[in-house]
Amino acid sequence: MFIGKVVGNVVCTHKDESLRGLKLLVVQPLNDDLTPKGKKIIAIDTIGQSGMDDVVYLAKSNESGLPLNRDLVAADAGIMGIIDKYNVNQ
Repeated sequence: MFIGKVVGNVVCTHKDESLRGLKLLVVQPLNDDLTPKGKKIIAIDTIGQSGMDDVVYLAKSNESGLPLNRDLVAADAGIMGIIDKYNVNQ
């Protein structure tokens, strides 16, 4: 799992059947100190509540679609939850 910040959304006129009804969001991965890390990614919003500027935690690969209880989801990353408070002791 990793954290990121929602920085945009994706609107598709056509998409894979496994993604129908799911919101696609642009997420900037973050370092532990909440600074940007690497390239932005597209993630499915498995909880249906994520939005612009939310700090979220995500899963990659097959785990990205687990909360949806579907056999297969065509996604590389999925939002698992919204972070209300984040604290790292260094």
